[in-house]
Amino acid sequence: MKRRIVQQTILKLSPPKQGNRIEWDAEIPGFGVRITSAGVVAFVLDYRIHARKRRYTIGRHPGLTATAARARAIELRLKISNGIDPLEEREQERAEPTIGDLAAEYLSRYAKKEKRASSLRNDKGMLANIILPRFGSLRVKSINQRDIDTLHASLESTPYHANRVLSLLSRMFTLAIKWGYRADNPVHGIRRFDEPIKERWLPAEEIRRFSDALDCYRDQDAADALRLLLFTGAREQEALGADWTQFDLARGEWTKPAHCTKEKKIAHVPLNEYALALLRKMHAKSDRKGPLFPGANGKARVTIRRPFVQVCKAAGLAEPYSVQGKRRTITRYRPTLRIHDLRHSFASHLVSDGADLGQVGKLMGHTRASTTERYAHYSNEALRAATNRFGKVFEPASGKKP
Repeated sequence: MKRRIVQQTILKLSPPKQGNRIEWDAEIPGFGVRITSAGVVAFVLDYRIHARKRRYTIGRHPGLTATAARARAIELRLKISNGIDPLEEREQERAEPTIGDLAAEYLSRYAKKEKRASSLRNDKGMLANIILPRFGSLRVKSINQRDIDTLHASLESTPYHANRVLSLLSRMFTLAIKWGYRADNPVHGIRRFDEPIKERWLPAEEIRRFSDALDCYRDQDAADALRLLLFTGAREQEALGADWTQFDLARGEWTKPAHCTKEKKIAHVPLNEYALALLRKMHAKSDRKGPLFPGANGKARVTIRRPFVQVCKAAGLAEPYSVQGKRRTITRYRPTLRIHDLRHSFASHLVSDGADLGQVGKLMGHTRASTTERYAHYSNEALRAATNRFGKVFEPASGKKP
């Protein structure tokens, strides 16, 4: 005999010895409560649509109460009367890609082909540490602007990093639109944090300390990589990805292939005497083929972050910070500059010594003059010399200072 399914009905249910048993509701057609031999209770709805008999599991008890299940069953019956199959709708929803799926596709279909190794490494880090823990299991279509804005706001203490996360999400959702996963980009309209301009470059005294620390560092292969960055102003991945075929030591030229440069253009870079001396020393000790800086597997190194931190610490260019370990507080060191600041220092010293911005731009591989101007941080001595030249207009014809 059918009866109205309420909370008391469920409390009186007893599991069958095997299989399962369903009690049907007396008011809502097809609505019932199922109990298995293991005592698992769930609400179900049987219905017929498009000449097919279907059974939809509404949810389990006690997570879902009888009252809530009844309300949900009424909603589902209304959908069915309008020709919508709830079970098919659920199956389609489960087939929808998650942010985790989108991230994997972004890396395989886009980032690995279009981005430099360092940028790819940064993207993987942001995905693994920030984006996927928060959004990984959510459907691409379910993410809204508030979700993104909340994540961005939670990273306010590191504005530069927060903005890079936002840029990565924007690119992913742009591709999601292209791949037909959703119709809009929820990142659009979210204001980026203001980023403090970083103008760190090494004056001569700090360069000498950095160079002395390189001379004492145990891994001279890594030290040579850092020297090459300092002597040439190259980007980290340009140097680490270089092989001996790119260098003409007789002509003193480094030919960077298009796929290795940020501008995606072949660059012919003249080498100064320090870079040439370093490369000749390395050439004499190498087998003269393959990568300049091979790793343990014989392939090119992908990072010199750890050696850089250790050299900066030895040179007094790192600040201590504390990390709480399992048993004690551990002191670690954070460099006061980035690896990219070696490139910044190279350009800044050239400009300070009077090099033309156009020439510096060519050495750095810039396609726009505005990019080079970022490196034009003149030293106090250069500025003082320039302003002193103006003072000469006050000197009398005799040449004596007033």
